[in-house]
Amino acid sequence: MKPSIKLLQEKFTGIFEFELLQELSEVGNYTTIDEGHILMQVGGYIRSVPIILQGSIKILRPDNEGREALLYYLGGMDSCAMSLTCCLGQKRSEIMAVAEEKTTLISVPVEKVEEWMTKYNSWKYFVFMTYQKRFEDLLNTIDQIAFHKLDDRLLMLLKKKAKACDCKVLVTTHEELANELATSREVVSRLLKQLEKMNKVRLSRNKIDLL
Repeated sequence: MKPSIKLLQEKFTGIFEFELLQELSEVGNYTTIDEGHILMQVGGYIRSVPIILQGSIKILRPDNEGREALLYYLGGMDSCAMSLTCCLGQKRSEIMAVAEEKTTLISVPVEKVEEWMTKYNSWKYFVFMTYQKRFEDLLNTIDQIAFHKLDDRLLMLLKKKAKACDCKVLVTTHEELANELATSREVVSRLLKQLEKMNKVRLSRNKIDLL
């Protein structure tokens, strides 16, 4: 459905000017997606760019063997720099976007992304800041892979998930964590047991409690 001006003013006051909010109310699509919903697939053309209002979305980079490495999370008032890049260049997507939890968002049609860059300074600033934040996220991911052991990366991933959902108890599987770290389920299970012995986590079926 179309987002109301009242909703947009509540969410974007001080970020976008009123004229842009008026256009966004006319062309944007306000929707709620469930956990596990695939927003974007590798190889697909991007028809709209999401702006997350509430919830979180994980951006994954799959390989040819079906493994999925986690690149970064999108949270409240975030957008995806890679989707912006693909839509501006009319390229196919090279990433997957999956809802980590129930998420509300506004989708912006691709044809408006470039048009608003020259029309609204606030939109241009938002896009540039999105690129900067995602670049920092990717640098952090590279740092973890290059300079941290797998057990450190696992703990950092758990903390990222906790921050994304604003919770201490994570509902996830060892298989999912292994995919996001591009390793095996057996390795993740062993490392989680080690973290439990160190009193950093408490494990139960499909749940991990950060202590």
